[in-house]
Amino acid sequence: MGRRLVPLTLDNLPDVPKRCRSCVFWELDPVSGEAAVKGGRPELEKEAWISAVLLEWGSCGRVVYVDEVPVGFVLYAPPAYVPRSTAFPTSPVSPDAVQLMTAWLIPGYQGQGLGRVMVQTVAKDLLRRGFKAIEAFGDAKWTEPACVLPADHLLAVGFKTVRPHPRYPRLRLELRTTLSWKEDVELALDRLLGAVQKEPVLRPL
Repeated sequence: MGRRLVPLTLDNLPDVPKRCRSCVFWELDPVSGEAAVKGGRPELEKEAWISAVLLEWGSCGRVVYVDEVPVGFVLYAPPAYVPRSTAFPTSPVSPDAVQLMTAWLIPGYQGQGLGRVMVQTVAKDLLRRGFKAIEAFGDAKWTEPACVLPADHLLAVGFKTVRPHPRYPRLRLELRTTLSWKEDVELALDRLLGAVQKEPVLRPL
């Protein structure tokens, strides 16, 4: 089974699920987001946001393909590009960190280690670009796929809680600590680009 992660661009944006292409939860503040939905233009707003971030900052996501079929994606950007983050009780994201906004995998591909590889790929990209950490808001009461990632999943892939909250803790992954597992990242990417035997489904992303 061939797996690869490709930088998100306007060209492969159609490979992101439609419900996610038309979601501007993170990309706009609550008032602007509601107005975009009421005005029937969330997909245009999403495309405009990705275009602006690509031009001003660079790569802000990855699309996951298995045997050339898109099965998931991850989005990330500096907090200045993520207006919704200021609405969280545990904000702000630290100025030296990039925010991991959201990620998603098709249910049939969860529990195969792809979630960890997604985070490792983002970490490698940001290390190369000179950033110190990734931060994310987790959902401690996560029950179903949503814009906010489950806190348990973030903890499982190496994040640590930096600001506790009963519902939305803020978590952080220090990129300097990933230097010690850089070889693991390389190995994961090698496996990702090669044929990897499908593992049994153990748990959701």
